[in-house]
Amino acid sequence: MSVAKPLPHESARLHVTGAARYTDDVPAPAGCLHLAFGVSDIARGTLEALDLDAVRAAPGVVAVLSAADLDPMPDCSPSLHDEPLLCTGEIHYAGQPLYVVVADSHLHARRAARLHKATVTEGDAILTVEDALDAESWFDGGPRVWTDGDVEAALAAAPHVLTSQIEMGGQEHFYLEGQAALAVPSEAGEMHVFTSTQHPTEIQHKVADALGVPMHAVRSEVRRMGGGFGGKESQGNALAIASALAARLTGRACRMRYDRDDDFIVTGKRHDFRIAYEVGHDDRGRVLAVKFKHWTRCGWAQDLSLPVADRAMLHADNAYDIPAMSIESWRLRTNTQSATAFRGFGGPQGMLGIERVMDHVAHVTGLDPLQVRLRNFYADTIGEIGASGGDISETKKTGRTHYGQQVTDFCLGALTSRLAETCNYAERKARVADWNAANAVLKRGIALTPVKFGISFTLTHLNQAGALVHVYADGSIHLNHGGTEMGQGLHSKVVQVAADRFGCDVARVKVAATDTSKVPNTSATAASSGADLNGMAVKAACDTIRDRIADFLAQAHQADAAKVVFADDCVTVGGEVYPFEKAAAMAYAGRVSLSSTGFYATPEISWDREAGWGRPFYYFAYGAACSEVVIDTLTGENRILRTDILHDAGASLNPALDLGQIEGGFVQGAGWLTTEELVWDDKGRLRTHAPSTYKIPCASDLPPVFNVDLWQAANREETIYRSKAVGEPPFMHGISVLMALSNAIAACGPAYPDLDAPATAERVLGAVRAVS
Repeated sequence: MSVAKPLPHESARLHVTGAARYTDDVPAPAGCLHLAFGVSDIARGTLEALDLDAVRAAPGVVAVLSAADLDPMPDCSPSLHDEPLLCTGEIHYAGQPLYVVVADSHLHARRAARLHKATVTEGDAILTVEDALDAESWFDGGPRVWTDGDVEAALAAAPHVLTSQIEMGGQEHFYLEGQAALAVPSEAGEMHVFTSTQHPTEIQHKVADALGVPMHAVRSEVRRMGGGFGGKESQGNALAIASALAARLTGRACRMRYDRDDDFIVTGKRHDFRIAYEVGHDDRGRVLAVKFKHWTRCGWAQDLSLPVADRAMLHADNAYDIPAMSIESWRLRTNTQSATAFRGFGGPQGMLGIERVMDHVAHVTGLDPLQVRLRNFYADTIGEIGASGGDISETKKTGRTHYGQQVTDFCLGALTSRLAETCNYAERKARVADWNAANAVLKRGIALTPVKFGISFTLTHLNQAGALVHVYADGSIHLNHGGTEMGQGLHSKVVQVAADRFGCDVARVKVAATDTSKVPNTSATAASSGADLNGMAVKAACDTIRDRIADFLAQAHQADAAKVVFADDCVTVGGEVYPFEKAAAMAYAGRVSLSSTGFYATPEISWDREAGWGRPFYYFAYGAACSEVVIDTLTGENRILRTDILHDAGASLNPALDLGQIEGGFVQGAGWLTTEELVWDDKGRLRTHAPSTYKIPCASDLPPVFNVDLWQAANREETIYRSKAVGEPPFMHGISVLMALSNAIAACGPAYPDLDAPATAERVLGAVRAVS
């Protein structure tokens, strides 16, 4: 078998030698032009006049496009059609594009874009949660409320009720390759767009709409991205549209890329949240009811904020069976960058809310936080958990989420027990207590937190994928599929699937660039569904061709087609063994079609967003992480000392790639909750807009002891080779770090440490002083 093997990434050699080609590396025709946006430096106001004379006169400038030159104004939004390419009069955030410069070089374009003179009437920017609530500035017509059970009665009857809140910041994607696009005009108004995007079809659609042509006149292509993390799901639209418009205007190829500062200032980030909670619980730590309020700053346009906020609500239970729960979600419109998709897509924010609840309940009851978590787990894990010293509560176990989906594949009881044993949780917890008793300045903390993450797009029709596979007469195999490669190894996994279906060596299989002229109507490579959807589509296409070859050879040998075997790079039929290339040549000579499309649609899912009820997810991915930290109580500085992760990837298609995703996801999640702080000033200007002011984790921030392993259990649902998605779920393992920091701070005094995120040194120090 080619699957389930830890094979190298299909582009690994190209990556390490620097030969991998990204969008800005694509050779352009002679005379290619370069674009840059001139942007607003105020967050809210009216653009009264725009003097572009100096811009037009700048060296190298070929053309300048402002709102006056575009009628109708192209829309960049993936949802509400509320994102004009250029400002049409009202300024909504600092960084909003006012015009686009077309010049003979990237440097000339950027320099010219600073020379405009804008006459503006500045207004009061809506920046905070309080600002938005006071101004009644929100999307979705007001709050969305989902309720399961009689929450008020359950709270009234609960032996104990506690209330508090947690704030969590946003996050910059910081993909290594920035946003980029190249538009090459062709005959009859056609346009070929090379783009760094997770959603080629959306680029195709938006460019076609902007040019006023059918989608078949636009070809969108992406070979690979240097990272995406959700930030290239919708944020690449503006670059592709602007490049295509300039290419049509000039008749020359046009390309655009953001420098890192531009990328920070113009594009959206992860949504920051404030979550307030009221929780009723008993003496044993069993949570009887939770009332949540979510406030999220969405920025100036809707983008993907509604489904992001919805997914936060969907993951408000994480791994816990809560008898009664209500969630009130406010999607606030503010004068900041339009927040967008980011790894986890709202799930991490919702999950962090309930993890704070469990931690808080454990503190006030004096129980081990892991014991409290275990007592609230879903039903299938009822039983003793030896290493933790706790058991799972026998009370009200419906096995149903607060949105109506039955949890039939829960494995976190056994998985958490395994991790607690292998990482010596109980022993280390005792050692942490001894350390804290003996040390006044340096305090340690430990936490073990679970993850239950739903897999599927919540917009049901996106759960589909297509593929195109060719087998050539020499036995080589060429395939296209609708997913995009952003370093996660999707292309590698589909190569393994194709090779396994044909029983051939992976070296025979070549994955071509994702191309809307080959596979139409693609869904974004997002929601952790890339391998699930596209792997099944590739399998369907390969099986069609394989069955044709088998039928042809069986007929020639008067054998049963069902007994034709494709294995070991050969095809065996009627006792005769043919090398795969020989079998392909014979089928070609026999006029057998060696090309096929494949299609897959995820079964058994349905979701009523208005009612907040249904089965939005095909299955859940699970995992648990234990992190140990140390803090300096005099400065707030902190370090991760050790992390152990056990993660459920089902029957992994490629364990090496999956382990890499788990490690990277954890580090990115820990960065979100510790060092990555976005700061806007009181005028709405982003001040952390460069690596010098925004701190992503680096090698020295990794725990010196870092153990990651896979939970060996096939997916109960019929996914591709019974594997599970592994893109987003590991991100939430970073929550263990924040809970461990909270545990360390709790050693400094009796009060519960209401530690907000990111837990920078300043916030840790503030929390230490607050509990002391």
